[in-house]
Amino acid sequence: MFLSIDRRRTLYKLKNRLRLRNRKFSLIASNCTGMFILKDLNLPYRSPFVNLWLYPNDFIKFLSRPEHYMAQPLEFIDKPNIKYPVGRLDDIEIYFQHFSSAQSAREKWVRRAQRIDMNNLFIIMTDRDGCTYENLLQFDSLPYKNKVIFTHKPYPEIKSAVYIPGFKHMGCVGMLYEYPTPKSSKRFYDAFDYVKWFNRAKNNKN
Repeated sequence: MFLSIDRRRTLYKLKNRLRLRNRKFSLIASNCTGMFILKDLNLPYRSPFVNLWLYPNDFIKFLSRPEHYMAQPLEFIDKPNIKYPVGRLDDIEIYFQHFSSAQSAREKWVRRAQRIDMNNLFIIMTDRDGCTYENLLQFDSLPYKNKVIFTHKPYPEIKSAVYIPGFKHMGCVGMLYEYPTPKSSKRFYDAFDYVKWFNRAKNNKN
């Protein structure tokens, strides 16, 4: 029986939702990739890192001292040629690209920040936005058990690196929420079995 691309996508998401056992984790992502994954799994946002992005240096800096940065007041600054809100926590900048106003960004940030579970935490980064090899090494050395960085080429020496095919010619991964081909029902990020990854923490508790 022939199934349309949309139907195959719907069935794929349903299968992943049924596979998922760890449903109350917090996901901190450097860009919108995490949000798309959570939407596919029909999960609430238990982290304020949704619909926004950070440069690699600032993301790594945040992860190095999350308690410090989460305790800082979220301020907003003007950036030339940027029409959406840009926030600042101490010395790092957060780009709230998919928010219409600073007020909306602040409200969502404060509410979702209260939901973070540091005992059930997962970290996603990508090698976009000027990510350097040094950034890969810095991310890999962070003291988080459940962390991955999606890369445009294999890095066997980077334990947390997950190679996403299709971007070798670009120098970094592209928009991972896009589809590799017009006939594909899976997005680029589906090359990584994130459901198995999330379930790993649940399995470790048993």
